[in-house]
Amino acid sequence: MRPSPIQPSNSANRADWQTLRSLVPYLLEFKWRVIVAMSLLIFSKLANVSVPLVLKEIIDAMDKTKSVLVVPVFLVVGYGVLRLFSTLFGELRDAVFANVTQRAIRRVALQVFEHLHSLSLRFHLDRQTGGVSRDIERGTRGIGFLLNFTLFNILPTLLEIGLVAAILLKKYNVWFAVITFITLVIYIAFTLFITEWRMVVRRTMNDLDSKANTRAIDSLLNYETVKYFGNEQYEAHRYDHHMEHWETAAVRNQTSLALLNSVQSVIIAIGITALMLLAADQVVKGKMTVGDLVLVNVFMIQLYMPLHFLGFVYREIRHALADMEKMFSLLHEDREIADSPNAAVLQVGSAAVHFEQVSFAYAPDRQILFDVSFAIPAGHTVAVVGASGAGKSTLSRLLFRFYDVQQGRILINGQDIREVTQSSLRAAIGIVPQDTVLFNDTIYYNIAYGRPEATREEIIAAAQSAHIHDFIESLPQGYDSMVGERGLKLSGGEKQRVAIARAILKNPAILIFDEATSALDSKSEKAIQAELRAIAQNRTTLVIAHRLSTVVDADQILVMDKGKIVERGTHRELLGQNRLYAQMWNLQKQEEHAQPAY
Repeated sequence: MRPSPIQPSNSANRADWQTLRSLVPYLLEFKWRVIVAMSLLIFSKLANVSVPLVLKEIIDAMDKTKSVLVVPVFLVVGYGVLRLFSTLFGELRDAVFANVTQRAIRRVALQVFEHLHSLSLRFHLDRQTGGVSRDIERGTRGIGFLLNFTLFNILPTLLEIGLVAAILLKKYNVWFAVITFITLVIYIAFTLFITEWRMVVRRTMNDLDSKANTRAIDSLLNYETVKYFGNEQYEAHRYDHHMEHWETAAVRNQTSLALLNSVQSVIIAIGITALMLLAADQVVKGKMTVGDLVLVNVFMIQLYMPLHFLGFVYREIRHALADMEKMFSLLHEDREIADSPNAAVLQVGSAAVHFEQVSFAYAPDRQILFDVSFAIPAGHTVAVVGASGAGKSTLSRLLFRFYDVQQGRILINGQDIREVTQSSLRAAIGIVPQDTVLFNDTIYYNIAYGRPEATREEIIAAAQSAHIHDFIESLPQGYDSMVGERGLKLSGGEKQRVAIARAILKNPAILIFDEATSALDSKSEKAIQAELRAIAQNRTTLVIAHRLSTVVDADQILVMDKGKIVERGTHRELLGQNRLYAQMWNLQKQEEHAQPAY
């Protein structure tokens, strides 16, 4: 049996209430502003309801059947003042409440942003950047809508309906109140039913919109790859495929909205017609004046507008909740890597590093490391070499605590890194990664990222140490030159030098070089290698390398194969063993000699 597409489940309703409750602390932060705004709201609605009552008195006072015809100046002035107050109080209310709304948007956006940065590398490897950014954009927009329209449209509309119903019940035939009540009940019931049904369409639209946006951003980020393979039309087709499904959902959404509005108008029209027929009959019978007829008509028009708006607001609030649903779900993403309750600040001290019987798997069926044990004494350099996929880069990810080990432990200066704060751990480690990705900002900003509070002189000194200062100075904008999206305006070698300068500026106790010179030519590599050796002096250094020529001076070299350390020793000792390392060394030497000279 096919399940119904409408799923107003208890869990969904609980989630909606949970979302609404999560906004309460932001209201309490400005409780006096909220109280003043709500007071202005009540005054505005009282003035609005009083307008038809004064209008009735003006019309009755102008009745020609009366012996003396006098312009009721006081009533006319009062009518104008009430009209003014009904609008003025509303504008003042919006001005008073503006700070509450914008602060809530800012706080929630910041909370989501901070939480995303606190999530594990596993989440960020799986995420779709375009979809996540669109979810946050829609969610923050929904907060402003939810706060404003829930407090300033739903509540005042219900208040106005209640006041009008009470006046009709007290002043006129009970049937006026009965017809009004029945009309409202039918209108609200129909609106709620259709809106719940339309929420399925809205959620579908959101999902398809996020997928299309993800496709577009992913394609633009990989612009060069698209061009390399001439796949512009292929990318356009994939994007249009998502947009085609979105178009279908959007059309369905719009047609269902037209149906809803049409039936709402029919319900209101029938209700107003019935009331006017009843009022006209009462006037003919002399039980009501012409002013009473006008009063009932104006009341109905006044009710019709907010009531029609109530349907719109409820729909939009439900849409806002759907938009916020995904954003708030990001806040419930498990951090996976979190500071322990009693986490202490890392005491770097001599910065000796120990891997003790470490085993690790990215997934249950994908074991990467098997019982890995080694030590990097303080101030020493240990290099790790091996074929691709041997688990070399995983060591640096574990040391940074992007993941936690499943077995064994990693110690820095005798402290288990799971028992210290992540911020203090990462502050003690600097890295020059193989794939350097830069921010779409200036070269100065990207180098300064290693230590944002550094002075300009320190940043220039770091650039000089990384042998990139002269290149930067040769650019028209110098250090203010923009590097482009992901640093694409720079060559691979230039990006890597910026990464080296950034690591030098950070001045960490522990250094990691993950294929740090892989993008450099031989001449630049030799110059940088000398500089890397200089900055590694007196620092605990882990070098992950493919080119064995870059690690010959390491205090110890570890050879990894299929997640295990199969050899260890100095360069000379490993060559003397004539095993895997010696084979790799000989093979690389043959490749170097075989390369043609240009």
